[in-house]
Amino acid sequence: MPTETELRQQISDFSRLCYQKDYLAATDGNLSARLADGNVLCTPTRINKGFVRPEDSVVVDLDGRLVRGERKASSEIEMHTLIYRLRPDVHAVVHCHPQAATAYAAAGLPLNKALISEVVLALGCIPIADYGTPGTPELSEQLTPFVEHYDALLMANHGVVTYGADMMDAYNRMDTVEHFAKISIYTRILGKEQLLSSEDVEKLWVQRQKYFGLETADAARPKDPMCPVTAGPSDTVSMSKADLVDLITEVVSHLEK
Repeated sequence: MPTETELRQQISDFSRLCYQKDYLAATDGNLSARLADGNVLCTPTRINKGFVRPEDSVVVDLDGRLVRGERKASSEIEMHTLIYRLRPDVHAVVHCHPQAATAYAAAGLPLNKALISEVVLALGCIPIADYGTPGTPELSEQLTPFVEHYDALLMANHGVVTYGADMMDAYNRMDTVEHFAKISIYTRILGKEQLLSSEDVEKLWVQRQKYFGLETADAARPKDPMCPVTAGPSDTVSMSKADLVDLITEVVSHLEK
């Protein structure tokens, strides 16, 4: 496990990267990492993430109480500690407001369609939690039903939170969410979404378990049967030419009566 010094550098580096990628503006967002002693290292409140230094981050316990640091912890630290309490496998959390994904969150739309195989493999799908006031227990209450079952969440009228085994993992998931949101918007502009079938998704889920080494691990989770949304049954009806002629003849005969 990385040392506190190494994690401070990682939080600084990934905060700057999120800012450079336009996932954050001004003092938005917050990043954190779980320390070896069980405490949490997080970005402080009211700091531009493009300028976070390793020494700026503060240490809190799992109740959000300050343990070490000269600044106040992020006002949304309760969201981070909730995730760490519910997910022992998680060691890093990234919360940002990337533009495309946050547009979905502001529109009240989940990113839950089986459009891209890589997204199904990486995340399954990205549901949306109802709105909760940032920096209050309301936010954690809305996230609680989702945290154990998903690795990325949209927060209505707010933004995105992703989490993973380390900072790179959590950041990559944020990157995937925003990439998928852009593709989803483009398909809407094109006027057509060609979804994967449920059979395709089941195959991808098997590959997902193998790819992430989850087939025998405690982290293996059953797929939500409703998420991602897959292509429905085909609207095409097959029939012979003779049957079609008989059907047309019968319809015409009824119209002539």
